[in-house]
Amino acid sequence: QVHLVESGGGLVQAGGSLRLSCAASGGTISSYHMGWFRQAPGKERESVAAITRTGSPLYQSDSVKGRFTISRDNAKNTVYLQMNSLKPEDTAVYYCAAGSLGIKTIRGEYDYWGQGTQVTVSS
Repeated sequence: QVHLVESGGGLVQAGGSLRLSCAASGGTISSYHMGWFRQAPGKERESVAAITRTGSPLYQSDSVKGRFTISRDNAKNTVYLQMNSLKPEDTAVYYCAAGSLGIKTIRGEYDYWGQGTQVTVSS
């Protein structure tokens, strides 16, 4: 079992920045591809960005490219999402996920999920 706990969400004005953290326990994240997802009220969950075990990009949403950056620190067993130039449309619950098989993670089929952290961007 791998337990993922997100933190760093909150309320920020448009144009501001936040850094989300995803801390893992019960396993070493070096064994997993990692991804960030988000879900706004009444909408489907969407993939934001994903990163391989070794730090290569797996996916980046066009809507956040150039503004958000996914990174990982395997020594700290933590993955991050740096969010800059935030827009009101970025408001959502953000989830961290871990996946062991590349073909499945590409499809959004991850093995472990966190419970999410709320990000609210005001205009």
